Amino acid sequence: CLMAAPGKVAAFRLPPLPTIGEIIKLFRLKALKQLSQNFLLDLRLTDKIVKQAGELKNAHVCEVGPGPGGITRSILSAGVEQLLLIEKDTRFIPGLQMLSEAAPGKVRIVHGDILTYKMEKAFPKHLKKDWEDEPPDIHIIGNLPFSVSTPLIIKWLENVSKRDGPFIYGRTQMTLTFQKEVGERLTANPGSNQRSRLSIMAQHLCTVENCFIIPGQAFVPKPEVDVAVVHFTPLVQPKIQQPFELVEKVVQSVFQFRRKYCFRGIETLFPENGRLKRTEQLMMTANVDPTLRPFQLSMSQFRNLCNAYRKMCDEDPSLFVFNYREELRQKKMTRSSLGSTGQPEQTEEENQL
Repeated sequence: CLMAAPGKVAAFRLPPLPTIGEIIKLFRLKALKQLSQNFLLDLRLTDKIVKQAGELKNAHVCEVGPGPGGITRSILSAGVEQLLLIEKDTRFIPGLQMLSEAAPGKVRIVHGDILTYKMEKAFPKHLKKDWEDEPPDIHIIGNLPFSVSTPLIIKWLENVSKRDGPFIYGRTQMTLTFQKEVGERLTANPGSNQRSRLSIMAQHLCTVENCFIIPGQAFVPKPEVDVAVVHFTPLVQPKIQQPFELVEKVVQSVFQFRRKYCFRGIETLFPENGRLKRTEQLMMTANVDPTLRPFQLSMSQFRNLCNAYRKMCDEDPSLFVFNYREELRQKKMTRSSLGSTGQPEQTEEENQL
């Protein structure tokens, strides 16, 4: 730390260190294509990402997949209290340890997979806030490999819904990178071509902001796409107040046939016996026009659909466990056992699914 004038807090500064490029050469690091790794070497851009997280002075931060440590340096320079690094690839650990030694007592390195790491005990208990309060002084930041980003955000959105995992501490904020197209889906409005399952699942639980785009050429190796930096703040009240699994099932069904009228996807919520009648009942109860396309539906229409479906499931619990794909599979097996003479090999529904 630099010496501070009396009455002023000392600003944290990292001592002189090798550049990220030198670290990559020193430890012979190479981005692995099969892990969809891309390094960000420009510290102005890593500073810009960290700035989107908000005020980090004396905050507790978890960085996911720090790699060679570009964003890690920017986080430490923001004056955080503690930084937890979760890195799956052992090749990056020595370089991160060098950063840890340069910031004594501030960095904890965990060699592990973020998809299985238990975040309930990642931070001190005294940081916990009530859900209705302002977000806790805890932030998750990460330049995620594309292969991990979508399953990870779905997992964390489920955690938001259940208020567990990293959200056991309150409305923990996240600043993450995604393929540009995924970033557009996360923030897409009704009527947009990018409106998707991801749009509804994210926006009904969080305020989602597409902060800025990083051109692909800023990364090493250069990916074929640009990268979006997206900020999430969990909402005090979700826009759809139903269990995560129920909302996901309804939303997934609606978007199953995204180019067709929405009732076509809604049908897949019900067994063949009584399908049409139940679909009409659901759409009437929810007051949703069956000829709207899935991407045209508003959040309140999805809420109405989920609420109406929940009511039907409460009346008939077997509905919620019904699986349309499994029904198709059984029909296909029956056709095969009877002999496929004159039968089409694949139905249109099977093709689309």
